[in-house]
Amino acid sequence: MPLVETKYFGTLPYREESIFDFPQGLPAFEDQRAFVPIELPEHAPLIFLQSLAEKELCFLSLPILVADLDYQLSVCREDLETLDLATDRQPILGGDVLVLTLISLHDGFSATANLMAPIVVNLKNRRSVQAIRQDSVYSHQHPIGPRQREEAC
Repeated sequence: MPLVETKYFGTLPYREESIFDFPQGLPAFEDQRAFVPIELPEHAPLIFLQSLAEKELCFLSLPILVADLDYQLSVCREDLETLDLATDRQPILGGDVLVLTLISLHDGFSATANLMAPIVVNLKNRRSVQAIRQDSVYSHQHPIGPRQREEAC
């Protein structure tokens, strides 16, 4: 079983079939094309996306529906082609694709989710893209954290 060197978790084994293949890389990281998802029970539902080439590069992510239960996926034709998916319809979350949102930490106290450009992974071939939406329905800084209870009237 191959091993991946990580900054935060040391050396970990992974399965070749678990690799997320980004044919175009990620925006600002175009040379990074292979990532391994790391899921640790003590950090669930977080998923760490560890670069196979750079041990220092690891993105923090969540399944998109954890950040927004009502999220509506919209993937452009070019990204659907890159993913090797049908271009005449949107893919089905959990059926055709895994969709993750990248998390940003601010000042160590608050976190936001990038709902504007989710990571979309074809579940059949593991081809992946960061699918930047063509609309402005969602923000790249969607607040996440414990939900506040509404005060009773």
